[in-house]
Amino acid sequence: MSENEIATKIVDICFQIHKQYGPGLFESVYEEIVCFELKKMGFPFIRQKGIKVIHEGIDMGIGFVPDIIVNDKVIIELKSVEILSEIHYKQLLTYLRLTKLKLGLLINFNVPLIKNGIHRLVNNL
Repeated sequence: MSENEIATKIVDICFQIHKQYGPGLFESVYEEIVCFELKKMGFPFIRQKGIKVIHEGIDMGIGFVPDIIVNDKVIIELKSVEILSEIHYKQLLTYLRLTKLKLGLLINFNVPLIKNGIHRLVNNL
């Protein structure tokens, strides 16, 4: 399954979650439900796994912890904030660059319309 096909399924999941629960819950609640739905659909995913940063050949230890990586192809960063800031976008782009993955979804559930909270970021896709 391609990155775009995976992303389409993820977006569908987020639309359904937002339709049922709306904005205002903690990010961790949305993350739990997204993972539950991914599992139901049979998607392999990694949740909250530390990714090491190697600098000049030396392991710096855990460098960052993406929320969810689906099928070793798409990073999902979930938020439940009033306003996304520029750093949220830059953070996901950095995650994509360091993992060499091509597609990331930045999803803010704390919006009246979920379509306004879904942002697709690419790294050489």
